Amino acid sequence: MKLRTKIAALVLAAGLAAAGLTACASDAATVSKNLSTEAEQFRIERTIVFYNGITNTYIATVKGRCSVDQAENLESGTLAVTCKIGDDQYIKDFLGPSDNVTWFSLQEKPVDVSVYHYEVLFKPEAVIPDLRVETGQQ
Repeated sequence: MKLRTKIAALVLAAGLAAAGLTACASDAATVSKNLSTEAEQFRIERTIVFYNGITNTYIATVKGRCSVDQAENLESGTLAVTCKIGDDQYIKDFLGPSDNVTWFSLQEKPVDVSVYHYEVLFKPEAVIPDLRVETGQQ
């Protein structure tokens, strides 16, 4: 019984420590996270530019309500750009790695996000599974 109590106390202490650390986030960190959340919901206009450093030329420019994702392709170095172009219409483009090409993403306009409010979004289809009920005669 004592072992369970110790484990429960450790779990509770770890949870409180994690909650305490999130409360210590700087204003800049909170705003940065909120801007990232807004961008992932396609609410921020961006210009993403691909630039060749050797020839000093722009290779491609993507403008719109776009999400930039390098994390899902981190091993290959590929950059994925997903843009919302209309109601329920999206385009996804990829840029492969190169030693002479760099990219940068610019936010077109300022966006009003709170320094105090932290938002977590759950999509209903991600939380509630798609259940099918089939009935038949036996």
